[in-house]
Amino acid sequence: MIYRFRIVLDTLEDVFRDIEIEENATLEDFHNAITQAFGFDGTEMASFYISDEEWNQGEEIVLFDMSEGHNPVRMMNETALDTVVSKDQTKLIYVYDFFSMWTFYVELADIIEPEDGRDYPNLMYFHGQLPDSPPEKNFEADEDDELTNGFGEDDVDLENLDDFDFDQNWN
Repeated sequence: MIYRFRIVLDTLEDVFRDIEIEENATLEDFHNAITQAFGFDGTEMASFYISDEEWNQGEEIVLFDMSEGHNPVRMMNETALDTVVSKDQTKLIYVYDFFSMWTFYVELADIIEPEDGRDYPNLMYFHGQLPDSPPEKNFEADEDDELTNGFGEDDVDLENLDDFDFDQNWN
């Protein structure tokens, strides 16, 4: 089967690409198709994130394993598309170049039969030009958001670190 995806850049202007790719292609193959479709050289770090219907970022699938064996990670070259997307699980987030944070919303639009004589992946349609620099990201909390320590309590007072017992020559 062939998966048809729409990949939308997270920006105010409409910038997207429609790509067809085989269901058994790896996420690394898909990464390469996306970078080519948007004109990137493909040499930067990148990750896919499984997403829910509200575009909340879930499990990360990485291009390169930088964990040094401390945490098991899923690798793009070992993960087939059909293991992360389906008719029920249609959304991924793709981040390219962690310094610039090019962020894309990826959605499975259709599953079709392959066409004879067509090569895949296939750039079906493109709209809009990639801006010279990635859109600004707002990583600040709203003024109404109260920082907590995960237990519903206020965060630690960072002004008075003398109350903590730690060796200043820890390294």
